[in-house]
Amino acid sequence: MTANTPPQANMPPQRRGLMRSGLVVSAMTMLSRVMGLVRDVVVATFLGAGNGADAFFVAFKIPNFLRRLFAEGAFNQAFVPVLSEYSTQRSKQEIRELLNAVAGSLTAMLALITAFAMLAAPWLVWVFAPGFGRDPEKLAMTADMLRLTFPYLLLISLTAFSGSVLNTWNRFAVPAFTPVLLNLSLIGAALFLMPLMEEPAMALAWGVLIAGAAQLAFQVPFLLRLGLLPTPWPNFAHDGVKRILKLMAPALFGVSVSQINLLLDTVLASLLVAGSVSWLYYSDRLVELPLGVFGVAIGTIILPALSKRHADKSTEHFSAMLDWAIRVVLLLGMPAALALAVLAEPFLITLFHYGAMTDHDIQMAAMSLRAYAFGLVAFMLIKVLAPGFFARQDTKTPVKVGIIAMVANMVFNLILVWPLAHAGLALATALSAFLNAGMLGYLLYRQKVLVFQPGWGRYAVQLVGGSALMSIALYLAAPDWQAWLDFELWQRIRWVAGLVVLGGGLYFVWLTALGLRLRHFKMNS
Repeated sequence: MTANTPPQANMPPQRRGLMRSGLVVSAMTMLSRVMGLVRDVVVATFLGAGNGADAFFVAFKIPNFLRRLFAEGAFNQAFVPVLSEYSTQRSKQEIRELLNAVAGSLTAMLALITAFAMLAAPWLVWVFAPGFGRDPEKLAMTADMLRLTFPYLLLISLTAFSGSVLNTWNRFAVPAFTPVLLNLSLIGAALFLMPLMEEPAMALAWGVLIAGAAQLAFQVPFLLRLGLLPTPWPNFAHDGVKRILKLMAPALFGVSVSQINLLLDTVLASLLVAGSVSWLYYSDRLVELPLGVFGVAIGTIILPALSKRHADKSTEHFSAMLDWAIRVVLLLGMPAALALAVLAEPFLITLFHYGAMTDHDIQMAAMSLRAYAFGLVAFMLIKVLAPGFFARQDTKTPVKVGIIAMVANMVFNLILVWPLAHAGLALATALSAFLNAGMLGYLLYRQKVLVFQPGWGRYAVQLVGGSALMSIALYLAAPDWQAWLDFELWQRIRWVAGLVVLGGGLYFVWLTALGLRLRHFKMNS
């Protein structure tokens, strides 16, 4: 070891409790999601659900969709297993060479894609939101915004690369906190840049660009402290890069299928009445809160842990870890989904019913929120079941499942969009998610990779009973949603906080009374 090399760079990642790591990620993600809701409150207040809001949401959705597809989807699922193998079986020099080659190759590819997208911005908008073509001014405004937001893909993909390295070395808090900077940037842009812009929504596009640079810069010192800051140099001939690219190709359709389905919703919603894109966005944002805090958090910590167990050939621990992840997802996902369905209008009113947001917008967004909430558990299960394949460097199976689910979503869309409009699009996404999660779980079980541990019958009674008790209590205790329209801000907040405490309290009291304890969820990575 040289004098300039931190000792951590020579050490494999230490094993830690998954529940402890999960709580860290959940806490940071909760902070990020709360700030994201504050951001959306600000955006809804200033822009409502008009043309400017629709244009920004599409301009941001395109690079954000590609971020989830490439950076946090295919790339992450392919890169982490290979890096985990290197961290346990290769020398520090080989690890550095891998990081240099991957960082350089990723930068080169995304720089070309970004340059092309900025040149082809109007055509990209037409592809992703064809309905905007009926309004040339709206199409042009969205294209101008896209030229500012698309470089975010390059910056946030490098941020995701850095985060994957930190997660592999069990530094989960830093990557989980990083999205807070995006929310702070957009809030700042809305408050300080909007008054300076001829088109207020354009300020948010600048906020996205600023956020991308800030998020990447934030993680650099932590990589440097570990001695893992790469010197990017493209090397597509590197064995690790070739393996990652090979795994990425099918993974594009694997864990990111839900994102493709959400994008299809946007395409079809652009053909519906004005505001449809925004209604779907606001309802999706509420579903993203529990999905990110619970589902994504568990998926984030379990992928490197499963990858290490696969490298160690510890099959029993691998199976037990998957069973643990499913139990945790159901423990938190079921009550969250039911609470969103029962309190759809109160949540939306409390968060978004200000300024330009109308009563009609709330009613429409509530319809799609209930449809998305129906699929929340399935969205979360995909986040923990897909790593069961990716950790074993099997990306072909999820892509087959993903294609089936995506085709099913298209069929559901065409069937449901006419009678249910934008809510039909959300319901179609939920149904396809259940199909996706069900097939992933069945295949893992059939391959004997997922082996259910004892106690599932008792656990089901605990969860179903607690969820039913919570739902009934919330339904009876909450005022009629029209009454919320007359509440002042702090009155709304007090009611929401009280209902959350009531529902959560009854749920966990029920679980405790039936013998469930925190120690039952102890699991080492």
